[in-house]
Amino acid sequence: MTRSGVRRVALAFAVATALTGVAACTSSAAPDAEGGTAHQARAMTALRSAERSTHRARSVRVRSTTALGSLMSTRAEGTLGWTDGLTGTLSITYTGGSTADLMRRLDSTSLETRYLRDAYYAKVGPAFARQLGGKHWIKYRYDYLATLGGGSGAMVTDLMRNTTPDQSVRLLLASADVHRTGEEQVSGVHTTHYSGTVSVSDLSGESELRNQLTRAGVGTETVDIWVDDKDLLVKKVEEAATANGAMTQTAYYSDYGVRVTAEQPPAGDTEDFRTLLRKQGGTVS
Repeated sequence: MTRSGVRRVALAFAVATALTGVAACTSSAAPDAEGGTAHQARAMTALRSAERSTHRARSVRVRSTTALGSLMSTRAEGTLGWTDGLTGTLSITYTGGSTADLMRRLDSTSLETRYLRDAYYAKVGPAFARQLGGKHWIKYRYDYLATLGGGSGAMVTDLMRNTTPDQSVRLLLASADVHRTGEEQVSGVHTTHYSGTVSVSDLSGESELRNQLTRAGVGTETVDIWVDDKDLLVKKVEEAATANGAMTQTAYYSDYGVRVTAEQPPAGDTEDFRTLLRKQGGTVS
C-alpha cells in the first residue's frame, strides 16, 4: 500500500467510527417550549424530560446500523458511558459500500473501537497492522483531529464527542416542527414516537449546531425518536442528505445504567494517528 493509501485508510477508520456512533450532530442548547401550537409545546416539554432522564442514566447498551451513500454501511453494538466524557467499547462491522471492499482487503471488516475521554482507539486487522510495523491499534486524539484541514477533522470530533443518546433528543428539540406521532411497541416496550426536521437555514440562533451540520455537509436532517414510559430513549432514526450521499442511521438502546469499561490499549501495540501521518510524509487536508 502506498503512503497516501495508508493515510486515506487511517482517516477512513476515523470517519467510519464517527458515523457509526449514535448521534449525527448535536446542539448545546434547545429552544424554549413556548410558542407554536399547544401540541408542539407539549411534545417539547416531554422531550425535555426525556433528555434529562436519558442524560442522568449515564450509560447504555446500544446496537445500530448506519448507511452513507455508496461509501459504507455498518452495524455496531456495545456499551457507552458519559459520566466524565465519552467512554465505552463498540464492535463495528462493515457490511457494504466501497469502504467495506477496502476493509476486506485489509482483513478489517470487523473491528473494535474503544472510547476514552481524550481519544478513541480503533483495532485494525492483520494486513493493515503490517503497514503499522505490527501494531494493532490506531489512537485518534480528539484535539488533533479537530485541526485537520477541509473540515473533516472538526466533523469527526463533533461526532465522536457528542455520540450519546441524550444528544439525539437535543437535536430533535432544535426542530421547528417537532411533533408527537403516536404510541408504538419497540423491542417489546411501550413507547411514544416523536418526529421533526432540522434545517441549517432555520438555525440562525444555534450557531454551534449550524456549524456542525455544515461541516457534515448536511442541509436538512429528519429525526425520529421513541421514548419509553420512564422517559428514556429506546430508539432513534436519523436521515439526511450529505455531501457523500444519503445518510440513514437507526439505533436501539437498552440496559440504561449498565457497567461500562474501556481500557487503553498497550502503548507498545498502538500507533498514534498524528505520528502515522508524519511517517507517511504529510497531513490529510
